[in-house]
Amino acid sequence: MSSPCLLSRARHLGALRRSFTSPNAISPIAAAHASYRARHYSLPALAADEDLNTVASPQSIKDRVQAKIAAIDQERPFSNVLTDNFSRQHTYLRISLTEKCNLRCTLTPEITDRGEPTVRKDINDLVAQLGELQPMGLKTIAMTSNGIALKRKLPSLVASGMNLLNLSLDTLDRFKFELMTRRKGFERVMETIDDALALGMSPVKVNCVVMRGTNDKEVLDFVEFTRNKKVDIRFIEYMPFGGNKWKENKLVPYQELISNIQAVHPTFKKLIDDPNDTSKAYHVPGFAGQVGFITSMSDHFCGTCNRLRITADGNLKVCLFGNTEVSLRDMIRQGKTDEELREVIEMAVKNKKKQHAGVSNLVNMKNRPMILIGG
Repeated sequence: MSSPCLLSRARHLGALRRSFTSPNAISPIAAAHASYRARHYSLPALAADEDLNTVASPQSIKDRVQAKIAAIDQERPFSNVLTDNFSRQHTYLRISLTEKCNLRCTLTPEITDRGEPTVRKDINDLVAQLGELQPMGLKTIAMTSNGIALKRKLPSLVASGMNLLNLSLDTLDRFKFELMTRRKGFERVMETIDDALALGMSPVKVNCVVMRGTNDKEVLDFVEFTRNKKVDIRFIEYMPFGGNKWKENKLVPYQELISNIQAVHPTFKKLIDDPNDTSKAYHVPGFAGQVGFITSMSDHFCGTCNRLRITADGNLKVCLFGNTEVSLRDMIRQGKTDEELREVIEMAVKNKKKQHAGVSNLVNMKNRPMILIGG
């Protein structure tokens, strides 16, 4: 489960402390998107002043966005605890709830194996507890799910405050789905997408890890899926992690995917990304949805990374590809004070590297399997 957020230092640590000492929760589910800056400034607001598509160039828009952000930061400085040595401000906290999954993937565990939050019996209660933080600045409660058991729980989760959904789906072929997961349920995933849209969730993101020889021939099918559905299909480059049988020839660089799409949809064009977006957004004019590319391998976005992660066993990771972790759970259970926790978190954030090690080095680095990180 994921969640993009900015909390004040005290509230942030308080939420962590309560989650690790609660009898019903190992960790919080989410943390939220939308810092003070995002609440007070966005590209749509800028568009109200003038037509971005006809008046301003992408570079001029980016310059004005950065100027506005700088003005807001000067008005209300960002927490130094969550600012690293490269001036990256960490407004997004992604938290894994469990290492358990309700799929039994065989052919491609390297794609689909990760913890599934809906296996938690107390998932509704956890979302409701997080919803109580929204008046204090929690903007978005987001979940990443495989969608198998989500459909019947979705209305109550949305009522409790969940307002963003990421669904992991690596094929649009129901037979291949069953072969990959050893489970039926493709139709339920499709119904969950429709239900999420009907409940007003926007955007509904569908994450697809592309692997050569496995599902790369379905990319055009996923693009077609956006014709009538307002979904955000996000193609993720295959990444090396512990236990995923990494082979570099399985990696399909995003530039290759774009070329293949433009061969069929020549008008496929780039959209404007927000400053901390991990996905490069594209769109086929006239289609209801859009497409994005998460290019961790071929064109990293480390320079604008604003993410921190907490694993299901309570460890803080400042980089998805880093193997350095700090156990916040153990510190909380040892009775460490908020000030001591803040110092440890600040030290971890300050030690975050400028960028990840690159494909050739990542292959040989020891790191958790994705299921133990949580995405």
